[in-house]
Amino acid sequence: MDRPAARGAPVTSRLTRRQRRRVSQGLQYALFVAVVVAVALQADWGRLQNQFAQEDLARQLFPEIITTALRNTVVYTVSGFVFGLVLGLLVALMRLSSVAPYRWLATVYIELFRGLPALLIFIFVGVAVPLAFPGTAIPGGTYGKVALGLGLVAAAYMAETIRAGIQAVPRGQMEAARSLGFSHARAMVSVIIPQAFRIVIPPLTNELVLLFKDSSLVLFLGVTLTERELTKFGRDLASQTANSTPILVAGLCYLLVTVPLSLVVRRLEARTRKAG
Repeated sequence: MDRPAARGAPVTSRLTRRQRRRVSQGLQYALFVAVVVAVALQADWGRLQNQFAQEDLARQLFPEIITTALRNTVVYTVSGFVFGLVLGLLVALMRLSSVAPYRWLATVYIELFRGLPALLIFIFVGVAVPLAFPGTAIPGGTYGKVALGLGLVAAAYMAETIRAGIQAVPRGQMEAARSLGFSHARAMVSVIIPQAFRIVIPPLTNELVLLFKDSSLVLFLGVTLTERELTKFGRDLASQTANSTPILVAGLCYLLVTVPLSLVVRRLEARTRKAG
């Protein structure tokens, strides 16, 4: 027979679900810290500092990296975003049109430009367009080419985003506008589209962040010294100095813009969820 448990002996109890979760989280944090410490101990910080963090070289990049490279990057991004937004709205309306050829054309455009890498589109704009239309030039020179390249890429994604926003507006809004005597076109412009844009502001802002990074593809168009954006500027200076500090500084300039924009996106998404 089994001997009875001794009087006063501690009784073991199973951990509760909350306690197990805390233990699991503690182990994960410990593992994360251990990995970070191991990587930090293995890295050659002296060589990294010598190659990527030369303070004197970083100072030489200013103010040109701000007044020329960052400024051009912002201009390229904004121009591409505006062109893409206008074209994306047009394609979204064609996608929702009752006219079948409009829907087919919009579908082909969206699938084509969402499926192609942005680099190929930039090469197409810089090489194929001049060959297809000899003797003509894209207005705005390099700035016009960048706006066209970035806009064509962005419009395909924005079109689907805007279409989803329009379809998310309750049908009763259109019926109410028509009952007040609005034509279908006027109801779309005055009632439906403004409400749709309130819905899609977060994803459109996220698209702006992506365009800001995609502007680095400008280097494949062959830009002059005054037209260089951040990536081209950093690469040129890194080649001249045989040091990667300019690339690191250019990356920090990207973060100077993308991090605040990402925070704005999260705020807008949180506000949209609360409103919903």
